[in-house]
Amino acid sequence: RGLCNDLGFTNEDRAENIRRIGEVSALMMDAGLIVIAAFISPFRRDRRIVRKLVADRDFIEIYCNTPLDICEMRDAKGLYKKARSGKLSEFTGITSPYEIPKNPEIILNSGELNVEKCVEQIINYLVDNNYFSSI
Repeated sequence: RGLCNDLGFTNEDRAENIRRIGEVSALMMDAGLIVIAAFISPFRRDRRIVRKLVADRDFIEIYCNTPLDICEMRDAKGLYKKARSGKLSEFTGITSPYEIPKNPEIILNSGELNVEKCVEQIINYLVDNNYFSSI
């Protein structure tokens, strides 16, 4: 509603959205915070740019592997329905592509696993890779 409220769903706007999020995340990390950012980032190029903004090991790409039909079923805002009816153009997965990450650190089968299992998988990755000790 604030940082990116002037952006829409064009490829350029999507790229700018991710760039802004990356810049803010890098500032927060510089201040000593742990940042978890969850966004649809459809283009590999944009994810590479954000990865370069932070120190090694500080960017952990998590691919939420969810089939399109499940994304549409979970769509609380009705955006997929608008995209399917032509009222919303350049929508990821419908009229605009989504580039699957080539080497994400974590792959969550979020179409099959519940939220608790996905969180457990992330925590296990962080513990196994010495980001912090077990909780």
